[in-house]
Formats: sequence, C-alpha cells, structure tokens
Amino acid sequence: MLINFYLVKPIHLAFLLLLLYFWLFSAEPLALFLLILALICLFKQYTWQKVLTAAVVLGFFAVYFCIWQKQQSRAYQAAPKSVSYIEMIPDSIAINGDLLSFQGQSSKEEYQVFYRLRSKTEKDFFSHLDETVILQAEANTEEAESIRNFNGFDYRSYLKNRGIYRLINLNKIQTVRRPFKKSIVTCFREWRRKAIVFIQSQFPAPMRHYMTGLLFGYLDKSFDEMTDLYTNLGLIHLFALSGMHVSFFIRLFRFCFLRLGVRRDYVDYLQIPFSFLYAVLTGFSVSVIRSLVQNAFSRLGVKKMDNLALTLIAFFLLMPHFLLTRAGILSFAYAFILTLIDFSHLSSYKKKIMESLALAAGILPILLYFFSVFQPLSVLLTAFFSMTFEFLLLPMLVFIFLISPIVKLTFVNVLFLFLETFITWISQLFRHPFVLGRPHLLVLILLLILLGLLYDFCRQKKIAIVLSLSIALLLFSSKFPLGNELTVVDVGQGDSILLRDQRGKTVLIDVGGRPVFTSKESWQERTGKSNAERTLIPYLRSRGISKIDQLVLTHADTDHVGDLQVLAKYFKIGEILVSYGSLTQTDFVQRLKATRTKVRTVKAGDSLSIMQSRLYVLYPYKKGDGGNNDSLVLYGRLLNQTFLFTGDLENTGEKELMQIYKELPVDVLKAGHHGSKGSTSSEFLNFIKPKYALISAGFHNRYRHPHQETLDRLSAAAVEVYRTDLQGAIRFRGWNSWQIETVK
Repeated sequence: MLINFYLVKPIHLAFLLLLLYFWLFSAEPLALFLLILALICLFKQYTWQKVLTAAVVLGFFAVYFCIWQKQQSRAYQAAPKSVSYIEMIPDSIAINGDLLSFQGQSSKEEYQVFYRLRSKTEKDFFSHLDETVILQAEANTEEAESIRNFNGFDYRSYLKNRGIYRLINLNKIQTVRRPFKKSIVTCFREWRRKAIVFIQSQFPAPMRHYMTGLLFGYLDKSFDEMTDLYTNLGLIHLFALSGMHVSFFIRLFRFCFLRLGVRRDYVDYLQIPFSFLYAVLTGFSVSVIRSLVQNAFSRLGVKKMDNLALTLIAFFLLMPHFLLTRAGILSFAYAFILTLIDFSHLSSYKKKIMESLALAAGILPILLYFFSVFQPLSVLLTAFFSMTFEFLLLPMLVFIFLISPIVKLTFVNVLFLFLETFITWISQLFRHPFVLGRPHLLVLILLLILLGLLYDFCRQKKIAIVLSLSIALLLFSSKFPLGNELTVVDVGQGDSILLRDQRGKTVLIDVGGRPVFTSKESWQERTGKSNAERTLIPYLRSRGISKIDQLVLTHADTDHVGDLQVLAKYFKIGEILVSYGSLTQTDFVQRLKATRTKVRTVKAGDSLSIMQSRLYVLYPYKKGDGGNNDSLVLYGRLLNQTFLFTGDLENTGEKELMQIYKELPVDVLKAGHHGSKGSTSSEFLNFIKPKYALISAGFHNRYRHPHQETLDRLSAAAVEVYRTDLQGAIRFRGWNSWQIETVK
C-alpha cells in the first residue's frame, strides 16, 4: 500500500495520533510522557525520512485538533441567550410522561429542548408526530448541568461534544408549522421517525421495543426497567447497533442484489449510498459508522490492524469528538480486541470460548473505568444471547417489519414476553454484580499494558501467572483504596454523607431522595432513574463499595430517606440506625420493612466506631416525632478534626444541645437543614466555634437554600463554607490528617 511506503505502519501512526489526541484533550502529563516515549521508539524502528513524514502528519492533526477545539469554544461562548423558534429533529423526539424532549435547530445552532406537556391531547400529537415541524414558542436557554460528583456524569461536556451548547426550556408553544424546504438528511430522519411511530402504534410491548432497538437503534423510556436488567447482566451492548447489526444488513443487502443478477462491482458501488442510508436510519451512532467504514476499507482490500488503524485515522477527521464519548471508546476498544485476538489454531468450540474470555478480560478495565462493576456471568450470557439476537431475533424482526404492511405477526410477542421473563429470573438469581470500583487513569493504562503482555505470553505459564496476579492486584486496588474518606455526596436538595476508613468499614449518613409535591394523572407519570441512581449509587460504586456496614438515617424526611429502598436494591446493608421518634412515622416504618434489613434504634449516649475512633450520638435524648428537631446528631474526632453532623436540626434543637453540653468544640460543622435561616444560629456558632461549615443543598433549589441570613452568620463567625450547590461534592481524604477537595 502507498501509505506503507511513505509512512510508518498505519497502526503505529494511529497509536501516535491516539496519544496526541489524549494529551491535547485531557492535558494529562502522563499522555505527554507516553507520546514522547512512543516517538523515541519510532526513531529506533524507522528511517529518519519516515519519522519526519510521520511528524508532519502528527503536526497536521495537532493543528486540526486545536482549530476544532477553538471553534467549539467560540461556538459555546457565542450561543444565543434566547430563541423565538425551533425546528424539531423528528427522530430525536422522546416522551416520558408529561415531559417532551427532542433536539432542535435554530439559526443553524443545535439545542437540546425540553417542554412540559399541558394535556393528553398535546401528548398524543407529539407521540404520533412523524415529520419535521417548526415551533414558534416562548423559550429561554440555559447551560446544561456540569459534573457534580467525583467520577460522575458530566452532562454539559456530553452535549458539548455533540455540538450542543445550550438547553432550551419551552414555556409555551404558540404555533406549529411545516418548514418550506427540507434537506436530504432531514427527509431520511423523517423516514426513521415514521418507522418508529409505525412500530410503536402497530406492535405490542415488549416486541416493539426490541424492533425499534435492534432495527433503528431507538429505545424509549418505557423500556427503562428492562434496560437496567440488561445493563446489570452486562448485555446492554446487544442493543448498541454495531458490527453484528451492520454485518447482517450489509450481507442481506448484497445477497438481495446479487440474487437479482446485479453485477458484483455495481453492488460494491450501491453499497456506499446504502451504508449512508443505514447510518441515518440508525441515528448516526459511532458504532454503526465505525462498522460501515471498516467494511468499506475491507472491500478495498485493507485487512485486520491496517483496517482498524485507517478507520481510527478517518474518524479523527470525520468525527473529532468520538473518543470523548463512552460509545466511541467502547466501540473502538471492542473492535481492537476482536482484531487483535487470534485463536484460529483451536477447534471451533474452544475458539468461541477463548474469544469470549479474551474479549471479556480485554474490555474489563475500560468497563470498570466507566461503570465500576463487572458481572462475571456476562461472559457466558454474551456468547448465548449474541447468537440468539444475531441468528434468531434480528432476522425474524426484519422479516416481520418488512411484511407488516400486509400482515402483522403480533403473536410472536409471546417469544419476547418469555425472553423478558427469563432475563428477569436470571437477574434475580444474580442481583449484585462484582463492584470493583473505578481505576485511576494510571492504573487503567497499566492494566491494558499487562493484559497485552498476558496475551503475548499466555503459553509461558510462569510469566502468565505473574502477569495474572499483577492484574488481579491492580483490579482490587480500586476496590480497596488506601486512606480514609469523608464525602458529602451531591444528591441535590437532600443529605448523604459517606464515611469510610482505611480498613474498608463504611458508614453512610442519610441517602437523599426527591419529594413529590403534586399528584399526577396517569398520562403524566414519568419513568426513569431515582435521584440515588444518578448520584449516590454511581459514586459508591466508583469507590468499590458493595456493602454499607451501618446506615444512619437522621430523621424521616423524604430528602434524607426517600431513596432508602433503591439503595437497598443495589447494596447489602449491615444495619440501619434510627431514632425512636422516627418510628412514629408510618410511611418511614414501611420503608424500613421493605428493605428487610436489621434496624436498631439509638439515642444520646450511643456510639459507632469508624476510623479507629467513635462517633457519639448527642441527640435526641428523648423520644420525638421524627421531624427536623428529632434529627440524630453525631459528634466525634476523626483523624485531626472534630466533626458535628446535625441532620436537619433547627434552632430549637440547637438550644437544647447548648443546654445539655457545657462545651462542644467543633472543627467541621455539617450545617443543619441545608443552610436554612431557621438553623445555624449565631449563638450556636459562638458555642461550637467551627472552622468549616458544610452545606448540602440542591443547585437552584425551590427553597433557596442556603439562605443569605445563614451565610451572613457564618461569615461573621469567620467560618469557611463549602456548598454542594456551588462546588459539587465535598471530600475529605487522608491518612492522619485531612485534605479537602471539591468537584468544582
């Protein structure tokens, strides 16, 4: 090939570009070190002419990446503050209860749009809308929420990497009209939307979910529960359209045209527009485009690693953002492993087993980096379900869809009902995957290097054993991090505080929760993840935590205990500690019973051990009503600081504390009731004299916590304030003394 004559091998060039990309977009010193090391190795393997040519190519891409970054930054800064109209992108429409969301365009800018539906008639209209319309509306724009917890999801960056720089909230839709002209891509997207609407209206659930998911890459919110089950079993990638789906449709396309007598070279040409059409009809997903590009290079005679390398280089030009997304990284990681492994010397049975094991082991560090958990059963399930989806479900659904204008084979839904029953049964048997935690970036790179070495030396037993033990040690280093930790998790308008010592004992104070203020009609009910599933649970898993030894519930308010049952579904809980007064709340008692966990009541004078010290219960000293002034108050010296956790304690409870205890020196105060003006009085601050105050409150919450009066009192007392609403999660880490860090 021409590229091999003038340049280094494509895979070497792709690897250099990958390191360059990593360095420019992450600003990690480690990436620069690896890039310099790779360039030194390049000088040892190639002539200076080829190295110089490769350097020119790297320089071109460096300039290209910088220009793209600058354009992206300029577009982000120049995004307008208001719009008067929005053109809907039809195949992005999603409806969840009374919430309509879609992507739209206005003045050539793209937005993520949200609108609260006002009536069931309006919901039905948008549910069946299958063409492009322009909405004239009252609207305001805002920035998407950025990362709020350590290792958390950054929605702002996610949208930014897709060219979306602002959210739009529609307050009122004034008019709806059709556009005067449409682009070809818009027409194709309308076809995709028409197909999705047709399937949803003509086929029963769950059959329709599998049809839209496997044929068009679309899963609506009503499939969320099953999506979680597939995710926990490590099978959700079966719905991410990729090589399996692309190969099937490309083979089907070529088979049909060749059977019709079309010349093979003509079929090769026709495959190009077909590939573009298929990419549009499946939502332009990275995995689909990657498979299509690889298939095109394969038709040109480019095989294996050269094929993957040229595909990667092409993507750097076509979609510079692709490696800034989980989907892009996972898609190319899977492709790389499948290209690298070769067990052709084994029998077909052993080959399939070894390929499944190699794929599971190779992708494990990256899966842990994104999801923190691993389901060992997924190795066997993936092999079984991949064949089921590829050789049974996919061909069957294509056939049913194609003949649906003539006859609708809805009786096949029984098969999908059986499939979901089976998946539910399996997930109940294996409820909890292995929680290994999120590895540090350096650990991730070491794991990938060691796995590569293990593949090379798998036949040399002694070396393979040493490498395997090293990999296991690195994997468990994320689950058992050294040092102590105290983290105020950002759960929005609520409380949740994690304490974990260097021996691995965990104490969690409250779990957060989202209060429900109004009752809704059935058509308005939304489905989706709870607050804890978006905030607390991902963080706990990222720290390798699979069990909560002691869960302290300060009182019965929903913003402190609302997600108790959700937490119990994901984690084993040793015991739950509550006050006597909280057991007077019937709803709270029902929550406790639903967890099927040991419950212990505590009062003033009791204590619990953590970090080779003790947290003492200071309050309440008598039975209360489970409300704010019946909050459990914990006090103790942890490492070099004294902490006071007050739940939602208000002025009345603070006065009682001052009456009971002659002195109460405090270094770090968890301010009561999210910084409400009814808590953290000047008298209380003068009594405890804290150096730091931690306030857990939701960003732009409806209560306007923390109140300015409270902040003024803290400022007057010279207390340094940390707030989750402004700074995200707050974390104390250390061995003998604490270091404080925040997300922002």
